[in-house]
Amino acid sequence: MEEMSFEYWNKLANQIIVISSLLGGFSIAVIANFLVSDTNTRLTRNIMKSAVLAASFFLVSVFAMTKILMMTTDGFPLKMTEGDLRVPSLIGGVTLLFGVMSLITMISLSGWTKSKKMGIFTTVIGILTLILILFMLT
Repeated sequence: MEEMSFEYWNKLANQIIVISSLLGGFSIAVIANFLVSDTNTRLTRNIMKSAVLAASFFLVSVFAMTKILMMTTDGFPLKMTEGDLRVPSLIGGVTLLFGVMSLITMISLSGWTKSKKMGIFTTVIGILTLILILFMLT
């Protein structure tokens, strides 16, 4: 496999930071809505757990990719090799994937709060979304 340039790593990290920040903000907004809600059913607790997991994973991804962004920017004071990017890129990539899976879980569960038909619809859409995302990663 060919080595990726620091410029490519820099642009990739920048894009993942934007994506993770937006999705993390959305997850935090869902958490805030549940915190002020009086509803306390098993389903809403599970949706809340999914939202907390998603927000946490996206936050870790932002910080891992920020480290890569800093390390690959011209003027970084330390000597860098591509091996130095391995751990933060692995952590950032895995947490981004787990964050997306948690977000899809949250979306899939959300319809069940309204009706059985809506729950089936959102679950099917969530599964389809996960399949398409996994297909795009291959």
